[in-house]
Amino acid sequence: MSDLLKKGFFIGIGAAVNGKEKASKMLDELIEKGQISPGEARDMLNSFKEKGEEQNKQWNSKSQDYFRDTIKELGFVTKEEYEQLELRVKKLEELHKDEE
Repeated sequence: MSDLLKKGFFIGIGAAVNGKEKASKMLDELIEKGQISPGEARDMLNSFKEKGEEQNKQWNSKSQDYFRDTIKELGFVTKEEYEQLELRVKKLEELHKDEE
């Protein structure tokens, strides 16, 4: 599973770098042709970056939900659930000590 996650991560990085390079090249060509100003190109690049960051946040949220659901389906408990059970066991042990 770890290898699969690494591959997915590197594919995402590669796509992001490739996309940024293509966008920069396209904007440079538009500047050279006089179709947009350097300021407009900078604004467009910033807009692309913001949209990419938002998409990344959504992807991260969806992937976390997916992994959380998968872990539950496999029968694992979350850290919070484990800690709650641990507290319950400690309380029961303390009650049992008092009864002895």
